[in-house]
Amino acid sequence: MSMQSVVSPAFTFTPPKRNTLTHIPGDEGWPIIGNTLAALADPKGHIEKQAERFGLLYRTHMFGETSISLLGPEANELVLFDPAKLFSSTHGWGSILGLLFPRGLMLLDFDEHRLHRRALSVAFKSGPMKSYLAELDRGIAARVAQWKAKPGEMLFYPAMKQLTLDLAATSFLGAEIGPEVDEITRAFVDMVAAAVAPIRKPIPGTQMARGVAGRKRIVAYFSEQIPIRRARGGEDLFSQLCHATHEDGALLSNDDIVDHMSFLMMAAHDTLTSSLTSFIGELAAHPGWQQKLREEVSALGLSPDAPTGFDHLEAMPLSEMAFKEALRIKPPVPSMPRRAVRDFTFKGYAIPGGTLVGVNPLFTHHMPDIWPEPDSFDPLRFTEEAQRNRHRFAWVPFGGGAHMCLGLHFAYMQAKTFARHFLQNLEVSIAPGYKPQWQMWPIPKPRDGLRVTVKPAG
Repeated sequence: MSMQSVVSPAFTFTPPKRNTLTHIPGDEGWPIIGNTLAALADPKGHIEKQAERFGLLYRTHMFGETSISLLGPEANELVLFDPAKLFSSTHGWGSILGLLFPRGLMLLDFDEHRLHRRALSVAFKSGPMKSYLAELDRGIAARVAQWKAKPGEMLFYPAMKQLTLDLAATSFLGAEIGPEVDEITRAFVDMVAAAVAPIRKPIPGTQMARGVAGRKRIVAYFSEQIPIRRARGGEDLFSQLCHATHEDGALLSNDDIVDHMSFLMMAAHDTLTSSLTSFIGELAAHPGWQQKLREEVSALGLSPDAPTGFDHLEAMPLSEMAFKEALRIKPPVPSMPRRAVRDFTFKGYAIPGGTLVGVNPLFTHHMPDIWPEPDSFDPLRFTEEAQRNRHRFAWVPFGGGAHMCLGLHFAYMQAKTFARHFLQNLEVSIAPGYKPQWQMWPIPKPRDGLRVTVKPAG
């Protein structure tokens, strides 16, 4: 972001000059590039070293701007809960996602965000959720059956990526989307890849140019479909949004529907691919836990072709705890940027309005005083008793406060439906001594695709 004044509907600010932040301890790294390369190479290790040197608040320089990292549960509560409306999500995420997913729910602030979130919540009420569950259930069962028919070694991450993309297309767009589905999903893949591309301008031949072209295709498709969906209705998320209204009864505008659909499909697809890959990777590495969860699924008493219902998902507490632990170890959004709209203080330091700040779930989720042996996989960290005395912002994979992920229940529903079909049909293992390397930013993924072996469950 340039150092010029930035205007939003909520406020105007100028990013502070670097010398207004020098009273805050920190290390801005190399000239021009700052700490960008070090942080990208090892996000967790870099931030832990900085915290060890400077404490839970420090100054850094990344992606062309000086910013302040605020770490730990108290920082998460200050920034995410934000009762004083001090922190802008629009101007935190804008430079990362603004070209490709403008005005998605995560990129709106304060009253405007509240109004849009309320309108969108209709798509996550019980009726539509039942419809999504039926689509997820059918899609997951069919894909697991294919994997079962071809036992042996597989790369799990790309297989999961294809499945979550297909599931997002059917449950969000409707099963009868037709021949355009491949073109639409390709456009989404290009948009998501461009969101984290190093070149941030759509120069011909770059990933960003492909992403911007993908967005044009998505905008054209949704714009053409909105009047059709309004006329015929439907239980898929797109049709629900086409009938969503603001508090005054006015329908969402076509532009709003396009922006929200683009963002929700991206968020549902990419974060769930990461989380479910991490979940299965942990079960492959911990066969004892895998067996416990398989016994929980067996106790549901479902025949392999029986549909999954909400009551079955409720009866899978261990699976939910194991999924939560996977989210703790590898949160799907490891860092969350915001921009201060006014001056504030934290841990005795005055921080001027306009400052870019960031909280870091990945760091918080591995603080040893909160999570003993933080790198070990232990779902029992999420029993009711274990959670009782823990800070409520110690575990924040879905964010918190007004921007708490709207699709949180959708994510649990998909994860537990997947666990039900996968564990009922398959056993998963990894080679002895195999420890996959993960790229942790911007969304965690295994560098080698996560090599696992599947075989029919015995």
